[in-house]
Amino acid sequence: MSVSDRSSPGANGLLRLYIAGDAPGAHRALANRLRIMEELAGEVEIQVVDVLAHPDEAERTGILATPTLSDESTTPPRRLIGDISNIAQVLDYFGYRKKDSGYDHS
Repeated sequence: MSVSDRSSPGANGLLRLYIAGDAPGAHRALANRLRIMEELAGEVEIQVVDVLAHPDEAERTGILATPTLSDESTTPPRRLIGDISNIAQVLDYFGYRKKDSGYDHS
């Protein structure tokens, strides 16, 4: 996977979704990940990190709860912990906008 340089919100970017194995919350988060990626039509990549398989990565980045959706291109990292099913809220939080004119909370 390649990491795109994102100089401003809304540009191509990389988010990381931290999940814990095969838990029900992980399944919901993965389904919502697909919805977010479809909504943004390739504007963002969401990399999945299973903290049970890669505990060193979770420790290095300071992830204490799952699911967590994180934009680590900002300092400090911008993170949403828990339910990410409200796609419009997730897009607003991370500074992304849906491409068609049907979505704009400006």
